[in-house]
Amino acid sequence: MTQAEIKLCSLLLHEHFGEIVEKIGTHLVRTGSQALRVIASDTGLLLDQVKKALCVLIQHNLVTFQLQKRGWVEYEAQCGRVLRILRYPRYIYTAKTLYGDTGELIVEELLLNGQLTMSAVVRKVADRLTETMEDGKTMDYTDVSNTFVRLADTHFVQRCPLVPESPQSPEVPPPPAPTLVINEKDMYVVPRLNLIGKGKRRRSCEEEDDGEPRAKKQKQEGESSEPPPDDGIYWQVNIDRFHQHFRDQAIVSAVANRMDQTSSEIVRTMLRMSEVTTSSGAPYTQPLSSNEIFRSLPAGYNIVKQVLDQYLTLLADDPLEFVGKSGDSGGGMYTVSIFWGFGSRCARIFRLLLRKKHLEQKQVEDFAMIPAKEAKEMLYKMLSENFVSLQEIPKTPDHAPSRTFYLYTVNVPAAARMLLHRCYKSVANLMERRQFETKENKRLLEKSQRVEAILASMQATGAEAAQLQEIEEMITAPERQQLETLKRNVNKIDASENQVDETIFVLESFIESTVKRP
Repeated sequence: MTQAEIKLCSLLLHEHFGEIVEKIGTHLVRTGSQALRVIASDTGLLLDQVKKALCVLIQHNLVTFQLQKRGWVEYEAQCGRVLRILRYPRYIYTAKTLYGDTGELIVEELLLNGQLTMSAVVRKVADRLTETMEDGKTMDYTDVSNTFVRLADTHFVQRCPLVPESPQSPEVPPPPAPTLVINEKDMYVVPRLNLIGKGKRRRSCEEEDDGEPRAKKQKQEGESSEPPPDDGIYWQVNIDRFHQHFRDQAIVSAVANRMDQTSSEIVRTMLRMSEVTTSSGAPYTQPLSSNEIFRSLPAGYNIVKQVLDQYLTLLADDPLEFVGKSGDSGGGMYTVSIFWGFGSRCARIFRLLLRKKHLEQKQVEDFAMIPAKEAKEMLYKMLSENFVSLQEIPKTPDHAPSRTFYLYTVNVPAAARMLLHRCYKSVANLMERRQFETKENKRLLEKSQRVEAILASMQATGAEAAQLQEIEEMITAPERQQLETLKRNVNKIDASENQVDETIFVLESFIESTVKRP
C-alpha cells in the first residue's frame, strides 16, 4: 500500500461519507485488521461512533470482518474497493448506455446504499422516474422489475452473502460474528416477486385527503404490514462484471484500429456470447465454434460463412493474437485472448526497447536514427524517471567499466506500477484542487443556493416577473461570472478525474494479468 493510495482512499472516504468514517477507514487502511476496542483506542473516538462508522463501511462493502480463533472479531479495510468509488460515475453511465434510464437509476441506488433488497430498489427507482415524468404519468413497478432481472441475468448485479440458517439452541450461544456464505448457483437468481404498483410523486403525497401527515400514516401502516417477500435477500453491484465490460470494449476498439470494423464486430460478437460464461480474470474466453459465431452475428452484417472463416483466420494469424484457434470441430473453435499491450503511443526509443528487449546506447542511436547527444539525454532522463532500466553484463570478474556491456531495457510491469502510482497521485491532487476551489467560493455558493431556493418558492406561489427579476439581481454580474468560472473549472477537474481513472483501469488490468495465478 503506497502513500498515494492511502491519501486517495482518505480523500474518497471523506468526500462521500464524512470525517468520522474517513478517520476509521483511513486508520484501517494504514494498520490492517484490528479489533473494535483497539480501533476506538487508536483513533480517540467514542465506541458508539466507531460502531456506526464500521456499519456504514460494511454496508458499502468497504470493510470486512472475521472471527479470530481467540474469540474476538477483527475488521479489515478493502483498499481496492475504496479506490473503486472513483469509478462509480463510469459504472452508472455504462448502465444507462446498456439499459436506459431505469438501469442507470438501479445501479445508482445500489451504489448509493451499498446493499438493498430488490423490492426496495424497484420502489425507489419507480418513485424517482415518476418525479421526472409529466403530470398524470407514472412508472410501473413491473417495468423496473424487468430491467432489474436483465441486469441480474447479465451479472451486473448480484446477491450479497447471507447468514446461513441454523437451528437456535439455548444451550449454545451464538458466535460473536456471523459467517456470511453465498451459493454460486443462487448468486444471480432473482426472487419471484409480485410487485404491483406505480411510482409516487413526493408533492402529491405529502398530506393525505384526511389531513393526516404522511409520515404518521406510513408509520401506522408499517406497524401492521408484513415484511416484503424478499426480506433478507440483498443485492449489490458486481464491479468485476463492469470491469469485464470495460475490458471487452477496449479489445473491440483495439481490433477496429488494427484491422477494420467487420473484424471488431466479429470479436464483439464472440465476447458477447461468452460474457456470462467467462470469469473476469480468465486469460481467454470460452471456445466458440465458427458455426455458433456465424449464427450470432448481428442481422446488419450480411457476410457469408466463407468470409467469416477468412476473417477468423486473419485474426488468429495476426501477431497481436486477438483471437486464438483451439480446435477444428464445428468449423473451427476460436477464443478471444485477453491481451493488454503498452507502448503504441510512447516515444520512439521506448517502442524500440520494447521491441528489441536489450540495446546498448550506440545501438539505440543507430536503430532510432537519433543524434548521439539527444539519444543520451533522452535515455538518462527515462532512466531517472524509471521508465527504462540499465543492466550491466561484465566481460571480466572485476566489473571494469571499459570491459562491461551496458544494456538498456524496459521492465514493463515495473513501469506500469510506477505509472499507476503517478495516476493515484494525480487523482488525489485533482480532488484536493476541487475542494480548494469549492472552499474558496463557499460564501458565494451558499448565496447562490439561497437565491435559487427563494426563486423556486416564489415561482411555486405564482410571483410576478418583476419580483423574480428583483430576486435574481441579488447576485451581481461579477458574482455570476465568478460562479460560471467555478463551474467550468470544477467540470474540467471532474472530466480529468474520469480520464485518469480510465488509465488506472488499463494499468491495473495489465498488472493483474502479469501476476502468476496458482
